[in-house]
Amino acid sequence: MTNKEESFRPACRGMVHAMAWMASALLLAACGTPGRAIDPQDQAAAIAAKPVPPGAAEFPSLETAKWQQGAFPNLDNLRQVQPGMGKDQIRQLLSWPHFSEGLWGVEEWNYIFHLHTGNGPEFMTCQYMVRFNDAMVSTGAYWKTGECEALVTPRTARVAAAPVKPVVQPLPAPPPVPLKPQKISLSTDGLFRFGGGAAADLQVEGRRKVEQLAREIQRNFSSIKAITVTGHTDRIGSDAYNETLSLKRANTVRDLLVRAGIDASLIRTIGAGETSPVVDCPGSRKTPALVDCLQPNRRVEIEVTGAVPI
Repeated sequence: MTNKEESFRPACRGMVHAMAWMASALLLAACGTPGRAIDPQDQAAAIAAKPVPPGAAEFPSLETAKWQQGAFPNLDNLRQVQPGMGKDQIRQLLSWPHFSEGLWGVEEWNYIFHLHTGNGPEFMTCQYMVRFNDAMVSTGAYWKTGECEALVTPRTARVAAAPVKPVVQPLPAPPPVPLKPQKISLSTDGLFRFGGGAAADLQVEGRRKVEQLAREIQRNFSSIKAITVTGHTDRIGSDAYNETLSLKRANTVRDLLVRAGIDASLIRTIGAGETSPVVDCPGSRKTPALVDCLQPNRRVEIEVTGAVPI
């Protein structure tokens, strides 16, 4: 019997009609970051980063866009985009990106923009990318082709432009929008040593993943209503053993989330044991092949219910 897991990757799109915009906010919170002030050190690091611009092959195919119609952007807004801006500020200028980018740790937004060439109604369809560092502060914005960039950048600026230090003003905090529960699944093989569930059994990479997840939850949700942490095991071992092990692992993950700053009163834990497998494998003897096959069943699922800014 197979569980269908929900993804933390809601689509990220802008909508024109006001009601459609609100609907997209519920589904597209992947692009939402909180309206908190940008840390000056994170901003300085983003401005100084000057990463290598992406090549044409790094831009997504137009056919994979969720909103394939694209948009005719406000050129003045485009010209204001610069390193050191937060996601709220980019979204205020450009609206939602046109590709499904995901929810957690999204470090790239992609757009389809139509730019008038100056020859009557003629326009050119262009691709535009904004990249962010792990603090979700923009490190640069790029056009796929120089022809598109030339249509936006004034000629005088292209000839000679002295470096200007960006001045980033914080935006007013937007009202929170309720979001349907979001779920992410972490393989316990990457969290704990095999058969272990206590804090002492955590692997270094597993601890890092949970701590990173806690930061993403705090970054993407303006308010949290509830978090459910559910441990799952494979069918190797007795029912009682697996139920105890799964609850122990869920409690350990909960404790890590709390140490990372999430309110303990918002978190409940469940030990589901082997009752909700996502794969079914033949065989009854514990062999390396069976253990490998059952790996997807050994997991911890974290479901978050809360609200996000728009």
